[in-house]
Amino acid sequence: MARTISEMMAQARTGLVELTPAQARARMDAGDAVFIDVRDGLEVQKSGKLPGAIHASRGLLEFALDPAGPMHDPRISSGKTLIFYCASGGRSALASRTARDMGYDDVCHIGVGFGAWVGAGNPTEG
Repeated sequence: MARTISEMMAQARTGLVELTPAQARARMDAGDAVFIDVRDGLEVQKSGKLPGAIHASRGLLEFALDPAGPMHDPRISSGKTLIFYCASGGRSALASRTARDMGYDDVCHIGVGFGAWVGAGNPTEG
């Protein structure tokens, strides 16, 4: 039987650390995390992204996470915490699950998404 997106997101969130914008900003300021934007390119183009974030859209994420893949950014495998985000927290939860399934252990996401990051007065670029 097919699973619903609600079931998939509930499973993805199991055991996942969800950060608030303030917690994510503290990690950014500490420099101990890599931020990965999994929104589509048009979303990023329209609204920008977190400063220094890697853009790896959800549809191509596995290729970016694979160290042997041509789309891999070495910052992803730097040993720092991976913090995923999207517009509102759904795709980033699924992306976090994917990263864990691919062997990344230190993974979390901004549970309320990019909109809340901006709404809290945090910086963006691009």
